[in-house]
Amino acid sequence: MPRIKHYWLASYPKSGNTWLRLFLSNLLNTESNEAININSISIGDIASSRRWVEGCLGIEIKELSDDEIDRLRPYAYQWCFEHNQYDSHTTHQFHKVHDACRVLSNGQALIPGQASSGAVYLVRNPLDIAVSGANHANISIDQAVGSLCDARFALAESHEKMDNQLRQFLGDWSNHVSSWLQNDMRKLIIRYEDMSHHPLPTFQHIARFLGLPSDADSVKAALLNCQFKTVQQQESEYGFNEKPPKATSFFRKGIVGDWVHHLDDSQVNAIINCHHSIMKKMGYLDSNGNPLITPNAIEN
Repeated sequence: MPRIKHYWLASYPKSGNTWLRLFLSNLLNTESNEAININSISIGDIASSRRWVEGCLGIEIKELSDDEIDRLRPYAYQWCFEHNQYDSHTTHQFHKVHDACRVLSNGQALIPGQASSGAVYLVRNPLDIAVSGANHANISIDQAVGSLCDARFALAESHEKMDNQLRQFLGDWSNHVSSWLQNDMRKLIIRYEDMSHHPLPTFQHIARFLGLPSDADSVKAALLNCQFKTVQQQESEYGFNEKPPKATSFFRKGIVGDWVHHLDDSQVNAIINCHHSIMKKMGYLDSNGNPLITPNAIEN
């Protein structure tokens, strides 16, 4: 019976995580040449799933505070990975995570690397995230810019109702990126822009890192089945269970550089002023600090 390898698929929201999971679902689908239905992504539990964490812990956590739950989450993941090692149907599990990779007050890493096989971390230009995020949350672009620059920003933080998602502390975009770049987990850093502009070599690189089929024919077939127009058509026909209730659509455009049509100078400057250092490191600014649509190489 094959041993299961567990990988984290990490990103700030609206950075290509769903695209990556759809690609992996199609790459692993050896029973059919048809595109996987977007509502049938079943490659692994999401890190913020209340059901998964409670199942790993064996207790209900509804009476606990967010901070108390955070201190239990690393133990839940480690237990799950250690007790879910073998399966006759799969060799890989992939777990989406939007949390920053932070160290908790007790010194424990929220996202433990020692029990997993590694992580793929997706990065996207925050200028484009602002536009996509505003549509996703049905908020103004100014509000989306504010979230990107908010050191206290978190998802699912409301206590008005019991959410099926646990709180996910992101912080601001720069700190989120830095938290994943600086941890000592085995990882692969991938930019959304490279996924879009150079899909075949980029997704082959991802597949090799994950120990999956990376030959050109397999990767091309998987990419064809999750191309943007395909998933847009599926959402139009069947809906998408991950779409927020207030959003008009989940798969909006996916275009690199669409920010030039939506952000004014003050919004662009606000993001650059907040994230200049990491944007330059990731190739999103030129040597003079001006924003780029086609990014430079990532700085070492």
